[in-house]
Amino acid sequence: MSFNPFCEKPKKTDSIFMDWKELAPKPYDKNATDPYTKARIILMNGTEFEAVQCGHQTQRKICDNDLRREMAIVRKSEQMQQKKLSSLKPVDETQLEQTIGYEQLAVDLTAFMAQRSKDKNVKAALDFALLEDFDHLYRYADLLENDSDIHAEQLVGRYTEIMPGRPTISHHRAPADEIKYSINAKKTDFATMLDTHIITAAEQQTMNYYMNLGAFYHNDYGRKLYTEIGMVEEQHVTQYGSLIDPNATPCECMLTHEYVECYLYYSMYEDETDPYVKEVWARCLEQEIVHLHKANELLKKYENKDWQCVLTQGDFPDLIKLHSNIDYVRKVLAKTANNTACREGYIDVCDLPDNADFFKYQNKVNTKRPDNVMSHKFIQDYMDKKGTDYRFEVKENPIPALRDRQNDNYTVGRVCEK
Repeated sequence: MSFNPFCEKPKKTDSIFMDWKELAPKPYDKNATDPYTKARIILMNGTEFEAVQCGHQTQRKICDNDLRREMAIVRKSEQMQQKKLSSLKPVDETQLEQTIGYEQLAVDLTAFMAQRSKDKNVKAALDFALLEDFDHLYRYADLLENDSDIHAEQLVGRYTEIMPGRPTISHHRAPADEIKYSINAKKTDFATMLDTHIITAAEQQTMNYYMNLGAFYHNDYGRKLYTEIGMVEEQHVTQYGSLIDPNATPCECMLTHEYVECYLYYSMYEDETDPYVKEVWARCLEQEIVHLHKANELLKKYENKDWQCVLTQGDFPDLIKLHSNIDYVRKVLAKTANNTACREGYIDVCDLPDNADFFKYQNKVNTKRPDNVMSHKFIQDYMDKKGTDYRFEVKENPIPALRDRQNDNYTVGRVCEK
């Protein structure tokens, strides 16, 4: 059954505000809650953070104080939603345990979007970063096992494999190679257009989490691993953000953001298995419908446009569903593990010229010594200490070079070995 949020009757504006009690919901049980419920909370937290940040940036480019006041009303509500979602996290869930959730979300959300994308450039970007987040999950999982004796396969519900992808040491690229072709929002498949906004917000949330909390980790391994992977998340946000159509006006941008949020909360509601959290999604959807209608009102008043001038349809496309993507990830890994980025495209590292920016940047940042790179050093130290790494895999890695469990590979996607 189709759902068009523009056809819904919004509640009164003051219904979007919450008191302190509503902003302090009961946290989930980290040991009993489904991994994808946790992932949905992380996704929507990031979506609200993006809405707030975009609102602040937009306000700074507007001179009309009446318009800025109207946007501030909606933004206050978005802040409340973000605080409410953050409060669902229990106090006994550690920074690193939640990091496993961040990376599982990155893997399975990206894989879901890549499989449905009808835009070859967007799909290529998703498949490319997918293998990097997959490798991040593996390295954080080994850190978790080493420091806390917790097996991450339990945290991900065995929905997502834990094994090397394209090695993190190979992810470090020149900034110029992260910029991709932007889509045309009026011509691109509607779901793909929405996905460019959703994946950007999700990766931005991960980037911000690592930026803010990395230095608080309790040992040098973790601090340096968060620093290194945090730099890769910066690249992912740059890549995905460059896909978004850059031609939207302030009111068009606001309308699109509010529509995306309505779509996501409806998706989360339909996909949710936890009755308590399902009620949270229902309440947030109710608020977002108010936000969307306010955005449409502002679009009409200040730019003399209706929502049909911005969006190609009102009915939601197929909803976001978080599920296991083991076979798809393996397929992408088998075909593209040795790829790197090169300007707007992607290329096998063996096909790069010797003077490519990728090699120059690698030599600058990694200084030609893998032992200086924490993503490699930690795994190798772990292997040396325990005799093998920690993995959860349903069968052997599809890349032979990534099967060795005594020696961490640092050449795949980085060094041409024909």
